[in-house]
Amino acid sequence: MAGGDRDAFDELYRRTAPWMAVRLRRRCADEQIVAEVMQETYLAVWRAAGAFAGSAVGGTAVGWLWTIAARRLVDAFRRRAHHADPPVAAAERAVVPAAEEEVLAGTVGGDVGDALRRLAPELRQVLQAMVLDGFSVRETAVLLGLPEGTVKTRARRARIAMRKALT
Repeated sequence: MAGGDRDAFDELYRRTAPWMAVRLRRRCADEQIVAEVMQETYLAVWRAAGAFAGSAVGGTAVGWLWTIAARRLVDAFRRRAHHADPPVAAAERAVVPAAEEEVLAGTVGGDVGDALRRLAPELRQVLQAMVLDGFSVRETAVLLGLPEGTVKTRARRARIAMRKALT
């Protein structure tokens, strides 16, 4: 793809777009924002494919792609916040476990997985955004539509609850 191979880009899109859309929709219920972020992300990937350092620095294409998308989502929330009411916060979790939760349960098992599942949903959301997705406090606040102080408090409460559950 770095050499301008359109077929390679098409293959990357085919393999990652459904997953990317699901992850973005879990964080934003506004389909218009999700569509914008998807378009901006894949355009940025196409333009910057040559800059991807890959496994030489311990990275993966999917990780790089998600980092770009996550930053674009935060940017979209910031743009919308300046022009209108804040975007709809991440949709409430459905009764059926999401694919991310099933993968998380498969990769984070044992006591840690049990402790994560026992966390209150609002604490788990903050922990997921900050630890698993790598967002800063400010980005997590924008993403979840919460004040930064609330994010910090929930992150602290989540760490305390995890520490108690694991001792």
